[in-house]
Amino acid sequence: MTSPITAQDAHPGPNLTGERVLIYHLRDVIKTREAEGAAFRLRVPSLQIALGEKIALIGESGCGKSTLLDMLSMTLRPTEIGSFRFRPERGADPVDISELWRKKQLNRLGDLRRLRIGYVMQTGGLLPYLTVRENINLSRRLLDMVDDGLVDELAGDLGIRHHLDKLPHMLSVGERQRVAIGRALAHRPAIVIADEPTASLDPIAAERIMSLFIELVDELHITVILASHAWRHINRLGLRHLEHHTHREADGSMTETVVSG
Repeated sequence: MTSPITAQDAHPGPNLTGERVLIYHLRDVIKTREAEGAAFRLRVPSLQIALGEKIALIGESGCGKSTLLDMLSMTLRPTEIGSFRFRPERGADPVDISELWRKKQLNRLGDLRRLRIGYVMQTGGLLPYLTVRENINLSRRLLDMVDDGLVDELAGDLGIRHHLDKLPHMLSVGERQRVAIGRALAHRPAIVIADEPTASLDPIAAERIMSLFIELVDELHITVILASHAWRHINRLGLRHLEHHTHREADGSMTETVVSG
């Protein structure tokens, strides 16, 4: 039996030993979707992501980026699973995610998401009736974490400290996205997953915010996995790219993307 996860051990800390600890290890994982006579299949023959890595999946819309992120965040159940292991902290036994899906242990999957994963959406996804401070602090409040000053520290690093008492509608699009980044980092998760986090911003603002985002995950020793189509400024940040290619059947009945890394 696996031991319960608590907020106190939610963050794994930096890897000081130099040992490569796999946080994700997937083999032969497939997700198939069908709609209106056409099908899409995302196939992952092999994927290994180590603790502390910075990973990028770069491609155009429709290539399966969001589908992969949803599977890695354990919100989307794969159609087929050869093996799906998840180990968010050094020294712990890996969690068999395929077994949790098979046994429909949704509460356990929910606990892993809540404690171990931060998510940055394309549109920010802020709650409009909460202030900036309350939005950033939301994940911490849900985990009953005590105030350790990190919310104010993140707000300062993100350049939004003077907005902490404002509601989201009073902020620019770029400022709202900074709040979303702060919220994803505030509970010190093991992993932050970001789906096109700067897609709604102009190129200059996007590059600036993405650079700031990567600096912050480095400081907090957090693994980051992001999807983007803005390959130029992602390349400059030195993220490891996942290999992927997309093939479409001649009759249009099936499109398949294969991702590995």
